[in-house]
Amino acid sequence: MVRNLSWWKEAVVYQIYPRSFSDSNGDGIGDLPGITARLDYLKTLGVDVIWLSPHFDSPNADNGYDIRDYRKVMAEFGSMADFDHMLAGMKTRGMKLIIDLVVNHSSDEHEWFVASRRSRDNPWRDYYIWRDGRNGGPPNNYPSFFGGSAWKKDGATGQYYLHYFAEKQPDLNWENPKVRSEIFDLMRFWLEKGVSGFRMDVIPFISKQEGLPDLAPEQLSHPEFVYANGPRAHEYLQAMQREVLAPYDAMSVGEAFGVDFEQAPLFTDARRRELSMIFHFDIVRLDRDNWRKKDWTLPQLKAMYTKIDQTTGEHGWNTSFLCNHDNPRSVSHFGDDDPAWRVQSAKALATLMLTQRATPFLYQGDELGMTNYPFERIEQYDDVEVKGLWRTLVETGKVPAAELLAHLRATSRDHARTPMQWSDAAHGGFTTGTPWLAVNPNCAEINAASQLADANSVYHHHRRLIGLRRKVPALVHGAFRDLDPEHPKVFAYTRTLADQRYGVLINFGRERLDYSLPQGLRIAAVVLDNGSGVTVADGASRVVLAPWQATVYRLH
Repeated sequence: MVRNLSWWKEAVVYQIYPRSFSDSNGDGIGDLPGITARLDYLKTLGVDVIWLSPHFDSPNADNGYDIRDYRKVMAEFGSMADFDHMLAGMKTRGMKLIIDLVVNHSSDEHEWFVASRRSRDNPWRDYYIWRDGRNGGPPNNYPSFFGGSAWKKDGATGQYYLHYFAEKQPDLNWENPKVRSEIFDLMRFWLEKGVSGFRMDVIPFISKQEGLPDLAPEQLSHPEFVYANGPRAHEYLQAMQREVLAPYDAMSVGEAFGVDFEQAPLFTDARRRELSMIFHFDIVRLDRDNWRKKDWTLPQLKAMYTKIDQTTGEHGWNTSFLCNHDNPRSVSHFGDDDPAWRVQSAKALATLMLTQRATPFLYQGDELGMTNYPFERIEQYDDVEVKGLWRTLVETGKVPAAELLAHLRATSRDHARTPMQWSDAAHGGFTTGTPWLAVNPNCAEINAASQLADANSVYHHHRRLIGLRRKVPALVHGAFRDLDPEHPKVFAYTRTLADQRYGVLINFGRERLDYSLPQGLRIAAVVLDNGSGVTVADGASRVVLAPWQATVYRLH
């Protein structure tokens, strides 16, 4: 295996959702000074890179993913001086910053769109995608991810504009070279400020299908596989890499919604010079059919890990994550959030995530084992996606309210967006005011202050895993092999680099298991355990796995 020492391969990334991280001024909304005040907490954890979800000026139709001004900080979050101070604090602590690049669409309040909608023949009209209607309706049958049609008729000119997401998020027209030039310039603006790269929101969607033909009936339930397969996406990304990213040695990670395993190497093969890595959603969407929750099995999960690793190949690189701002809390999703098992299962998931051949992306609160919020009523949700589903499904009578709410309790994006739990104070220490979204009532039991003081906490297990990853190259670059793909309860795999071989055993359940290592493998030593208290003798080939035990071994 070729070992390519790109700096971002050996990094551990921590995602901050600024609205929910830390509020410094008591207005109930997280802000940049709040982040700056918590940098030592992140430095102690051991992260190398911070990914900041959108901090740009926005009317907040989609919590900042609708950008009004790409060169201005959202007033609720602070000022550009606050951004510069935060970035300087990160650099002083040896941490890098990547920011969100949201350029499939802008806000409808962006000056480009305000100008674009004034007339059919103005210079900005072609910055967006406008079409005449068809038979008294939209130009085609494209659906929006947030419900209804992906087309909105604009009264000023009588034409429709395309919006894959909310009506206030019109899609940019990347076919226009002026748009591409504008986007490359705004990227240079932030790179010149000192950011180290970008997480790229729905970046495969930037190239639209030629002629915008109707979707076939079988494509309507999963339009992302069409939207992500435009004919010029790779041309655009190669230009971006050549003209912007490469000169700054910048890291790029694409949100690859709609990209299947066969297409993935086209984005990440280093020889093609496009993206550093992408987010595969096959793991976090394993048990999803749009808004519906499905059952999942451990063999299915393991098969996804193997497939993703194989897809990357020798010349690509992966991301490792189990949660982000668009997915429920990992311990409620893949672990066991019953209070009796939450800590142990959260540590087990951390072990899994931080021992992959990939760059790990922690989401704020992962390191504490934060759980899903106990939502009961539609009024408790903030997410534009949830509100769109309610209008489209419940208010039209297609789905009973109780059915949708039952699934949302497991799948909603708002689970990850509830404020960070810093202490057992009011509102979890997130704010002295009224939080924009309710804090999970279990903040008295699950919070950073108590875990910092407890050497056996979920936080400190993450810290030890990050330290181990930094010391053991095999856990970063080593080959991955699933040893027992069909076992229903144990995830057993090796990481091998030259003569270094490590094994990881994770018990995904509440039952104690007697387990024999496959393929004649023998244990040389326990390297890191998640607190099971189980010991093994040198040369052992059988182990007793405690419930939710996760152990890293050095193998003979």
